[in-house]
This record gives sequence, structure tokens and C-alpha cells, in this order.
Amino acid sequence: MKKNIAIIMGGYSSEYKISLKSGNVVFNTLDKDKYNAYRIHIFKDKWVFVNEMDEEFAIDKNDFSVLVHETKIEFDCVFNAIHGSPGEDGFMQGYFELLGMPQTSCSMYQAALTFNKRDLLSALKPYGIKTAESYPLNFGDSIDEDAIISKVGLPCFVKANKAGSSFGISKVYKKEELQAAIANSFKEDNEIIIEQFLDGVEVSVGVISYKGETLVLPITEIVSENDFFDYQAKYEGKSQEITPARISENYTRKVKNEAKRIYEILKMKGFTRSEFIFKNDEPHLLEVNTVPGLTTESILPQQAEIAGITLKDLFGNAIEESLKR
Repeated sequence: MKKNIAIIMGGYSSEYKISLKSGNVVFNTLDKDKYNAYRIHIFKDKWVFVNEMDEEFAIDKNDFSVLVHETKIEFDCVFNAIHGSPGEDGFMQGYFELLGMPQTSCSMYQAALTFNKRDLLSALKPYGIKTAESYPLNFGDSIDEDAIISKVGLPCFVKANKAGSSFGISKVYKKEELQAAIANSFKEDNEIIIEQFLDGVEVSVGVISYKGETLVLPITEIVSENDFFDYQAKYEGKSQEITPARISENYTRKVKNEAKRIYEILKMKGFTRSEFIFKNDEPHLLEVNTVPGLTTESILPQQAEIAGITLKDLFGNAIEESLKR
């Protein structure tokens, strides 16, 4: 009997358009012989099932079901394709855990931890995971420009602490640019993180739970045409994403081991995509994404393809793994 799969997409953050693209790729790719796929749009003002005629039917939040022309549809599993809040920060995970409904991403705690860049780096530090020097700042804090520069140096990156797709990020070269960059980051979040610039090869490493095993996918090298891997570089073709990465066997071994170790330290499930920069021949972690882009152009699907895993298999496996848990 075919399983009913709710593909949640959209969300409350600036990433909602990208999430809709990811969710529609999942919808169009899932094996129709095994699954009945339903597109579920999650927005602040509505949670709705959208059928192929673009009719909308309200989701009953009491049990995450939907009534379609007097027929109640219940779901066997949720495929999470929401980038940003509330799909990547733990809220949807907690909701589905309370309902006892399987979902494809990690658990609530892991989602909340990884979505908070500052907390993630602090949690991993005791395990010897290398990261850039950083300086935290909350909205309303006094801004000591000299203290910031003394800690992280110039150039540096000013980032929203809880945001993705390079929203709210600036590269700062001069002390005089700090205030504007900080104000820009506070548009996305009331917490920011100011990080040391690491000058080295940047790579992205996908790790997934695949057929009961932790699998590290082929590594992608990021070569941005812009000053850094910003929104344009990620989504508007202003970068080269080279898979497999043009790095040595030694670098490959080191970063694969580190990505897998992080996945296992955090007790992750589902997909992760971790970003690293090499400094002094060692990979330094930038961030961990738990709902990475899933379009055909996105990095993790590219890596899966190189590994011989089709999108149909990648998405179907995520569902089967969540149903086993």
C-alpha cells in the first residue's frame, strides 16, 4: 500500500522561495509507485495542502491532517524541505515528535543547536573541532569596534547568527564599515556572530544516513566569482561548484573524517551539509545545514549524483530511514 507523504515547504524566513523550489523538486521526483506525495505550504498566515490545480485546503494542526472534498487525508511521513524557520530550527521537529509522526530531518534539539551558529561552535569546541575566531553580539549590546577587530582581525565576516542562504552576511575590510554590516545582520536576527576571515580552499561536505549507515558524499569545492559565497554565488550562478573537489587525498581524508565525526557527535539523522575552509592544512568548520538545498542545481544532490545515488533514491531513502526510526 502506498504511503502518504507530506512535503513541507515555504517557511517563515527569507529562504522561503528557495524552499518552495526544493519542495517542488522532491514532489516531482518521488517514486509515484511507492508514495502519494502532497505539497504542504507552511507560512505564518496559513498551513495548506496545495493540489495540482493550485487549490488550497487548510491543514488541521491538531493532527496534521487535511480534509479534501470531505475526505480526510492522514500522513505516514513528513518530508521536510523548509530551509530556515520553522523547519530547520527545531520547531517543526518538536511538533512532529509530539504527534509521533516520522519526519526526514534531524530531531528537535539537533536542529535548534545547528541553526544557532554560536551555540553549535561552542558545543563542538570541546571535541577539538577547529573553527574561526569569533565575536558574539546581541541586539542592544554596546559595540566596541576596537575589541571586535582585536579578536577577529580584518577583513572579517559579520553574520546573522540564525539565518541561511547568506542572508544578513557582509565581508568587512575597514573599521568604518562595521556599523553598517552589523545593522544589516540585525535585519535578519537579533543575534549576530562576527568571524575571522579564513583565506583558504572552501569545501562543502554532505553527510546522510543511507541504508542504515552514515555515508559521506563526494566533496564539493566552492569557487565564488564574488567576494565570498554569497546569495548570488549560491543561487544565481556566480560560483563554480566543483565535485569532486580538486584537493589532495590528505585534505579529502581529513575533511571527510571531520564531517562524519561532527554528524556522529551531534547524533544527527537525515541530511547534513557542512561547510569548511582549510587553514594551515586543517579543515575549519563554518556551519552545518540540516535542511540543505534540494534542487537539481543544489550541492547535496550534485554530490549524491557523483556517488551514484539518483534523486529518486536519495529522497526515497530519506523517507524509508525516517519510517524505520
